[in-house]
Amino acid sequence: MPWDPGSATPPIQVRPGPWVFFTAQEAALVEAVVDRLIPPDDRGPGGKEAGCAVYIDRQLAGPYGHAAGLYTQPPFMAGAASQAFQMPGSPAARYRAGLKALADYVGITFADKSFRDLAPADQDKVLSGLESGSIVLKGVKSAEFFALLLQNTQEGFFADPVYGGNRDMAGWKLVGFPGARYDYRDWVDHHNEAYPLPPVSIMGRSDWTVRE
Repeated sequence: MPWDPGSATPPIQVRPGPWVFFTAQEAALVEAVVDRLIPPDDRGPGGKEAGCAVYIDRQLAGPYGHAAGLYTQPPFMAGAASQAFQMPGSPAARYRAGLKALADYVGITFADKSFRDLAPADQDKVLSGLESGSIVLKGVKSAEFFALLLQNTQEGFFADPVYGGNRDMAGWKLVGFPGARYDYRDWVDHHNEAYPLPPVSIMGRSDWTVRE
């Protein structure tokens, strides 16, 4: 395969800070949604604490949000769920329209409340309605928007922490994934034994970094 050394684009470590793509209202909505899709429990943090909203924010502000590398030229045809993205709108535009439509729906349906202020049972009712498509959002296909939200939340929970989610490798610890360790030759013959070492990001571990 043709390849030139140094031609790849390495990931850039996401640093804590202000929202880059989301407005404050959008961020509050997304944090509430991801924390309901992956709620905290005695096994670990939920989607909000794990940084899923931060992951989505930074992705939408970057090449993915602007549909770089995605098929956005007509003609568009309804395809199978297994087929790749082929839509005119970028992910960033879909989020902007979807979050506004969702906030409007919740406000109209629940007496001007925001999604964050709803009881968990009502939040589940809204999310289930989006997933099934039974909730009709103005100008947005609710099931497609829910699928995008769910996919990006899962990515934020399990992707490498360098991208802003999976904070403290919470997702990897939950499923026992060891991360980007160099090799496992010392453990090749240890059948039916749990790997004992903690997970490692492609940027290393926070406890390997000297704090200033």
